[in-house]
Amino acid sequence: MLRPRIIPCLLIQNDGLVKTRNFKEPKYVGDPINAVRIFNEKEVDEIMVIDIDASVRRREPNLEMIKNLAAECRMPLCYGGGVKTIEQVERIISLGVEKVAMSSAAVDAPDILTKAAVAVGSQSIVVVIDVKKDSSGNTYGVFTHNGKRGTRFSPLELARVAEQHGAGELVVNSIDRDGMMTGYDLELAAQVRDSVSLPMTILGGAGSLSDIAELIRAFGTVGAAAGSLFVFKGRLRAVLISYPNRDDKDTLIAGAMREQYRRK
Repeated sequence: MLRPRIIPCLLIQNDGLVKTRNFKEPKYVGDPINAVRIFNEKEVDEIMVIDIDASVRRREPNLEMIKNLAAECRMPLCYGGGVKTIEQVERIISLGVEKVAMSSAAVDAPDILTKAAVAVGSQSIVVVIDVKKDSSGNTYGVFTHNGKRGTRFSPLELARVAEQHGAGELVVNSIDRDGMMTGYDLELAAQVRDSVSLPMTILGGAGSLSDIAELIRAFGTVGAAAGSLFVFKGRLRAVLISYPNRDDKDTLIAGAMREQYRRK
């Protein structure tokens, strides 16, 4: 039975684990391999690892790092960052990674999604949609290259393109809420959810388990991803890796799903 997933998202820069705010001010928070080991012990549903500089610096994915991460992970692993070719997709999957995420490649040449889905299965192909509002605060736009490059797409348009070209999942990431810990952008999530039928993960803004519960109440079977929530503690943002234990997670999900069912 499909159920909501609670997913830590780890950002990699210069092979170190960092956390950003609005895709800026990267703060070093530790070693990614050590973080994965801790998350193994906490029995997380899934983990997402994104190299935030690979596309900006035109670097290929660091296969050695990915190999080490995959060897350490005891949970499904999604990797993104610098993936531009089918050969890279196939190589990353061969290392033991379950999902490969693409952003700029999907924008620039959506046909790569179709070819990748044929090569490794659509369930392994994820499109990350990094979204920011314009200066008026009314219109959403899609950005790539760590939020530095605007595109011709709205999030709804790119979501439809991803679905049409064979992607298996979407990650909708709010740049405006990245690292702010003020709650998910539920309006953005609703717009994308109403446009496509693909499985969807929401990222950007989670500051508490209550925010995750609110997301599940709104959308039911959804991926609830977070970075700061799982690596920081307190208003001073001290580095401390955390994740709800199994009983707390099951209680949170069950309660939110009951409420979501009653709302229908």
